Amino acid sequence: MTEVPFHYVDLRSFCYATEDEARVERALRTLLPDEFEINRAVSEGHHGDRIVVLSARAENADDVRHVLDRLADLDLDRIRDELGDRVNDNCALFMRLDKQAAYKGRVERGEGLELRGKIEAYPAKKEAAVENAADALEARS
Repeated sequence: MTEVPFHYVDLRSFCYATEDEARVERALRTLLPDEFEINRAVSEGHHGDRIVVLSARAENADDVRHVLDRLADLDLDRIRDELGDRVNDNCALFMRLDKQAAYKGRVERGEGLELRGKIEAYPAKKEAAVENAADALEARS
């Protein structure tokens, strides 16, 4: 099995009052292993509208590997080229994925689903994190 240089991967999506919560959850589940727990938090928007925040954290290596393997449908060469902009100084990788495509079972870049992955890097420097993330994505190409 491929080594996974991530401490965890967080996935999050907002379900607005105009959206069906079951559909948003289905979109999030496109990236997660079967039967994975999704957390639900109810919030209120600026105008008093209801917003449900659906989130999940993959922490063990098999679950993180599953999420990363689902990203293999993306143009990973392009993402590797953008890692300098996608990884912050805290060694976290950020990506946005298309919620509508995920609902249909596809993984595409876009808006609606947020992915944040904490990259293992020793020393904990952005340069080391970018290199480790590039290696992890290379293994999925």
